[in-house]
Amino acid sequence: MELYPVSRLAAVAEATARSGLDALLLTPGPDLRYVTGYDATQLERLTCLVVPASGEPFLVVPRLELPAAEHSPASRLGIEFVAWDETDDPYALVAARLGEVERVGVADRMWAMQALRLRDAMPRARQELAGRVLRELRMRKSPAEVAALREAGAAIDAVHALVPNFLKPGRTEREVARDIAAAIVEAGHVAADFVIVGSGPNGASPHHEVSDRVIQPGEPVVVDIGGPMPSGYCSDSTRTYVVGDPPEDFVAYYEVLQAAQEAACDAVRPGVPCEEIDAAARRVIEDAGYGEYFIHRTGHGIGLEVHEEPYIVAGNTEPLEVGMAFSVEPGIYLPGRHGARIEDIVVCTETGGERVNHRPRDLIVV
Repeated sequence: MELYPVSRLAAVAEATARSGLDALLLTPGPDLRYVTGYDATQLERLTCLVVPASGEPFLVVPRLELPAAEHSPASRLGIEFVAWDETDDPYALVAARLGEVERVGVADRMWAMQALRLRDAMPRARQELAGRVLRELRMRKSPAEVAALREAGAAIDAVHALVPNFLKPGRTEREVARDIAAAIVEAGHVAADFVIVGSGPNGASPHHEVSDRVIQPGEPVVVDIGGPMPSGYCSDSTRTYVVGDPPEDFVAYYEVLQAAQEAACDAVRPGVPCEEIDAAARRVIEDAGYGEYFIHRTGHGIGLEVHEEPYIVAGNTEPLEVGMAFSVEPGIYLPGRHGARIEDIVVCTETGGERVNHRPRDLIVV
């Protein structure tokens, strides 16, 4: 199984042709890495993969970045590397090599500076987002991609196994987060992309920024962590811990939350609309009287980005397909008091949902 197979480039060209676009223009970011495996650095110097609907793809790359490109998976895809020097205009180079075109798809994460300069270089070409061409391919993970997500899940599980060692009364959120970030890298990630440590009332803020607040005995602590692996594929997992004896009201709604997360995971199967997974979790929480405290969608897709399609949210009628991977992370948040969230990454298989995270989901008392 190849993570970045040669066949993917041909599939992208075919999808581009079907869309009616003349070419895709992909600058450094998840789209470029998905197509080529090249984890290029985003700089003011233009790196741009051009995938024509018909014709041969080519990569315009600064000469000083050429060695990195040549040592990347892109080098075995048959792509022509077109190096440019500091005195060249790379935007004019892209336009000249591509020729007269009417519609081009630009990478969704392309810098505005680059999009505008490409527009100036190709004034007759209407720019559209490349994401609408790539989304169908990126949403359905290949077996190799699923294996990469399993590896990421195991790595972040290993970090959650260490979290009880870091959570002690009298320590600050920031101190705990620093230990977790180091453990994320030690577990095999390239970096700690995010470390949320929300203690006590801070746990009621789903995306709380760590602070110097001191963790107190008896407080719940929401820990949401993840990052990219060397493969490029990401981890993301949340567990809620309690330092000492938990508050009685917290125990009551944590049991509801656990049932909601289980219901959502059980609902995963091919053909089920994304919104139904959200509804499965939300019904449990609403029936228990906590509906107003579940303030976000149930999940998001994951892959080369921590947040990507499909989104598990009301109104998204997209049916699940085999290979789609996404978080299932309902939460209950009581402002000024505390909060809780349980998050696993789930892959849709022919027989249902496969969790790639396996740490206990019961209330973790440390």
